[in-house]
Amino acid sequence: MRRILALVVLIGFAHVVVRAETDALSSLGFLIGDWQAVDTPPGESGAFTFKLAVQDHIMVRTNEATYAATAERPASRHDDLLVIYSERGSLRADYFDSEGHMIHYAVRPQNANVVVFVSDLSPNEPRYRLTYSVAADGVLRGSFEIASPAAPDTFKSYLSWKARKR
Repeated sequence: MRRILALVVLIGFAHVVVRAETDALSSLGFLIGDWQAVDTPPGESGAFTFKLAVQDHIMVRTNEATYAATAERPASRHDDLLVIYSERGSLRADYFDSEGHMIHYAVRPQNANVVVFVSDLSPNEPRYRLTYSVAADGVLRGSFEIASPAAPDTFKSYLSWKARKR
């Protein structure tokens, strides 16, 4: 009887953990979908997808950006992956890209339409902030900012973009 009770308690605990992870990701539901960059400079294009994965335990963003050749640089393509997950009651994310970068983020939903990703503090390393917000017209705005190691909370704009669902 004790084993059955222990198993029931364990199953119940696992169900609570799964529900907490899914509930935490639900605050990011406005991101889910296939997005196409809009109002890009000539010769630039991009698209990304946010989707739930691993039986809704994580959210994955895949992204690609292409840049036509110019007099200053050859044509290029940038690919990246962002994996968002719940860890000990907090949302976290890990970023990887085709240039070899890796960033660990704390994820902070601000409200039903805004989420901010702030990279962990690391001595002598820049700090990063990624923000997504969706407006009433359905346009998703993104921004990527960088702070120097000397002023890790003073972020300066590096990139910004707009996208619409496809």
